[in-house]
This record gives sequence, C-alpha cells and structure tokens, in this order.
Amino acid sequence: MNGSKPVAEVGGPPMAAENALPGSELRPGVALCVDLDGTLVKSDTLLDTLLVVARKRPLELLRLPKWLLQGRAAFKRRVVGLVNLNVEHLPYNRPLLEFLLQQHGQGRAIYLATASDARLAERVAAHLGIFAEVLASDGETNLAGMNKLAAFHARFGNEFCYIGNARADVPLLAACQAPMVANPSLALRAGLKRTGTAIMAEFEDHRPWLRSWLKAIRLHQWAKNTLIFVPLMLAHQWHTHPIVRAVTAFLSFGMCASATYIVNDLLDLEADRMHPSKRRRPFAAGDLSVIWGMAAVCLLLLASLALALALPNLTVQPDAVRLLKSSSFLEWLGLYAASTLMYSLYLKRKLLLDVFVLSGLYTVRILAGSAATGTPISAWLAGFSVFFFLSLAFVKRFSEMEGVRERGGLTSTGRGYLVGDLEQLRALGTGSMYAAVVVLTLYINNPETNLLYQHAARLWLVVPVLLLWLSRMWMLASRGNMHDDPVVFAITDKRSLLLGVLMAAVVWWAV
Repeated sequence: MNGSKPVAEVGGPPMAAENALPGSELRPGVALCVDLDGTLVKSDTLLDTLLVVARKRPLELLRLPKWLLQGRAAFKRRVVGLVNLNVEHLPYNRPLLEFLLQQHGQGRAIYLATASDARLAERVAAHLGIFAEVLASDGETNLAGMNKLAAFHARFGNEFCYIGNARADVPLLAACQAPMVANPSLALRAGLKRTGTAIMAEFEDHRPWLRSWLKAIRLHQWAKNTLIFVPLMLAHQWHTHPIVRAVTAFLSFGMCASATYIVNDLLDLEADRMHPSKRRRPFAAGDLSVIWGMAAVCLLLLASLALALALPNLTVQPDAVRLLKSSSFLEWLGLYAASTLMYSLYLKRKLLLDVFVLSGLYTVRILAGSAATGTPISAWLAGFSVFFFLSLAFVKRFSEMEGVRERGGLTSTGRGYLVGDLEQLRALGTGSMYAAVVVLTLYINNPETNLLYQHAARLWLVVPVLLLWLSRMWMLASRGNMHDDPVVFAITDKRSLLLGVLMAAVVWWAV
C-alpha cells in the first residue's frame, strides 16, 4: 500500500480502522473530507503551536490578547507565523490514517478541511501526500462550523463525505453522505443523537482515560518525596504529631510535583514527540488535551497549597541549622515550584546547570521535611545529599546521552550536551558518588553519631552496600541499560530494592 511511511512515523505499527467503510459503500465521485484537529491529529494544533511559542518565544505571549481582538482567523494566522510546528511527529489517528491511505490508493479524492490556518494545514498535507486539496482558514475567514459547511456546498454540492470529532461538526455530519467520526466527543455523540444522524464508521485511537491521567501525574515519582521523612527518621522521632505533619507535607509536595510534571510535559510536547519513548506520554500522544492539562495543573497546585496552609506555623528550635531559622514548609514548597518552572522553561537547556538544579531539588525535599516537622538536619546529611543526588542527576544525563549515541545522534534535543561529553559526565558522576560515600564514612566515625545509635559501628556495613548499588547504577548506565530516570529504575529494579532493604535492616540493627 502506498503511503506506509507516515503510519510508521506516528508512533507504532499500523492499526486497522474499526468499522472502516469498504470502498464499495462510498460511491465513486463522492469527495472524502477530513478534519484536522482532534480528528486526523488527536491533539489541537493551535494549542500545540502556542506551547512551542511559550517554550521558544515566551515574550510573544504578551501579544496574544491584541491578536484575539482581530478575530479567530487572524489570531491563528499570527500564531502560526511565530514558529514552525513539527508536523512529521504529530499524534496522527492511526486507524483513520490507514483508512485514508486505503481510499487514496483506490483513487478517491481526499480533502483536508480544517479551521486551522492554511499555512499549517498545507504543511500537514505536504507531509502525508494523500490530499487533493486543502480547505482551511485564510486569516480572514475561520473555516469552522457553518462556514465550513458553506464551503463544502460551494465546492462539492451535496456530493461529500465528512469525518469530524467535535460538537461543531454536527451540521456537517448531518448534511453529508456516509458521516464518519474519529475519537468523537460526548457533545458530538449527543448532537448526532438529537439530529438522528447515523454514523457509518468510527475511528478510535486513544488510551483509557484513567490510565492516561495516572501516567500524566506520575504517581511513581512520588517515591522521591519520601525524602521528606528522612530528617524525622534520622533523628529517631517517632511521635504521632510530627509524623502526621510529615504525611501532610508528603501529600502537598506530591501534588505540587505532579503539577510541575504536567507543565514540563506540556512545554516539552514537541521534543517528546521526537523521542522514542517519551512520545508515548499522554499529552505528546494526544491522549489528553492541553486544556485539561492546564486545568489539572491549577487544581493540583490549589490542593497542594491548601495542605501546606493546613500545617501549623512551624517554630524552628534554637539549635536548628541556621539555614532553617526563618524558613517554613510553604517557603520550601514555593522554592521547589519556582525552581521546577524555571527548569522547564530555561534551565534544562543549560549545560551542567540543569544537573545541579536537578540534584538541588532532591535536597529541597529534605529541607522541606525538616521545616514541616520542626526537625533540624545535620551538616552531614546536607553534605551527603548534595553529592549523592548530584551523582544520580549525572546518571540521568549520561543515560540520556548514551541513548542518543546508540541511535546515531550527536547531540540531545533541547539539551546542551554532546555525545562527546559522555566520558566527562561519567567522571563527574562517579566522582560525586564516591564523595557522598566519603561523607557517610565521616558521619559514622563522628562521636555525635554514638548518641543516636547504640551500635554505631554496625553502620559501617551500609558503606559497601551503598558502594555496590551506586557502582551498579553506573555500570548499567554505561551499558545503555538504565532508565532515563535512575530513581524510577531503582524503585522497579529487584536488586536495587533488595539492597535498599538490606541497608534499612543494617540501620535498624544499629539502633
């Protein structure tokens, strides 16, 4: 079948169209018109373009209100002119695309009919190579709803078939021959039921809603927020009140982190679609809409703030670390949110600075736990966390660049690293690893440690286990067997979990 290349480029093997029309059921000479946003492409290309603008030219967003006053068609023309959206890696509806390729192979004239701006639509049509003509907004007329129906009647009379997905498509589907839908909205189904319009074919291509949301908020990443409990555990404080405050802080941090992950995914939409694994993320794959993503960010941040405000005002003890004398959990939470936002917008593309920010975000969690429970942290814990998490951050970057090297690339997309930096990344990461272990040994040998542990000497057994785990992480990364995120790898890897349980048992034995 001609046109198999585009199907391979949209993220997986060809899929058969559910209830696809046999060629005999659609009369010869009937024009096949297909919508773009939400139909041929599972996402909204205007919103996708705005997100690319937000990442590459954020100051241009200040001009959007002025452009909106000029009308929808003019607004779309202005936005599309700011950046070139990558149309090759858009989340195409695979069953629908297979059907269109089939009809194109049989000689049927197919038309891309969309309210998107013509310049973007023409680029999509050029990439797929199956459309006889493009009907789209031209900067003056917004080709949607009744405007699109009028254009169809002027161009085809009544000899057209239409494929849509939204409520605005109800009049077109009711007026066309052999109406078809792709990932139809509930509003569209209700509208078609009211008009008594029978659907001839439906093209579904999306993952289950609940599974997509669970993946979008990354619940597994909440494991990182267990660092909030570290100050409490190391101080051997097992009282109910500080534990409740730590749990509340954990939930608050988790919701804030989920919100920042969604923001990061939205801003990285285009880059993720070009990545072999990240293209399956819900927003990049078009399984969740950008609008719902923005709404989720607002709700998660409000819930996080409410939990943070529910914590009693924290009073830092006189012997606490100077850094915490005037700090509260809310301030550390705000610092985390601001840092992750700056990371998503700018810092992640800066050589080395991105790694230091990533490692610092882990340490912020420990400081937030200290503030939430009123438990001061020692200089030993602060020093260990800096080097330990810096090593893990270097593992993350090293594994990403190792993947780039295996795919034959020379540089990472949206990053400041080259394949030639691999050895330097390895040296910096392993050096940080051993520095963390050295800090741990100095802590064990510190006389103050004997005040917390009855058998402090037993803690020396933690050292070889920790060295084994960190060394194994770097060996796996060097072989290209490491997940992009070493923390996610650690909580899913049986040997890592076994070594973690062993270290916890040694600490408990030392108490």
